Amino acid sequence: MASPSQASLLLQKQLKNLCKQPVDGFSAGLVDESNVFKWSVVITRPPDTLYEGGFFNAVMTFPSDYPNSPPAVRFTSEVWHPNVYSDGKVCISTLHPPGDDPNGYELASERWTPVHTVESIVLSIISMLSSPNDESPANVEAAKEWRERRGDFRKKVSRCVRKSQEML
Repeated sequence: MASPSQASLLLQKQLKNLCKQPVDGFSAGLVDESNVFKWSVVITRPPDTLYEGGFFNAVMTFPSDYPNSPPAVRFTSEVWHPNVYSDGKVCISTLHPPGDDPNGYELASERWTPVHTVESIVLSIISMLSSPNDESPANVEAAKEWRERRGDFRKKVSRCVRKSQEML
């Protein structure tokens, strides 16, 4: 089990690496310089997605036993997506606790493992934006629209993109 100081050191290292070698598609930093367990992330213009051109803010909150347990990620920008709850919380397999899924929807290999980094988490979220999983949605209405009324879904996403651009 990782101690809070081990988690803190690992997060500081990941932040330092992201500052030295930024990754296309997002930027990340601390919400408050005194708390390495709470990060601000901006996903920028995710290409080849309906969200292209947008700037989507999120907060990533790490547990004290990171990397043994996953962070929680919540968009603070409006995001209409089957895998994003109405409060902005992101729901993807890699952010679910390690081990077997009590509901039997996911394989243990699809869930959190300590090898994930901030970079791999955000890249998974960008991938989620381009390929929604409507089989086990967090937002049932968005999933239903994605499946049955794709035009309406696209209009709502376009509004989210415009709104994110206006917030700059």
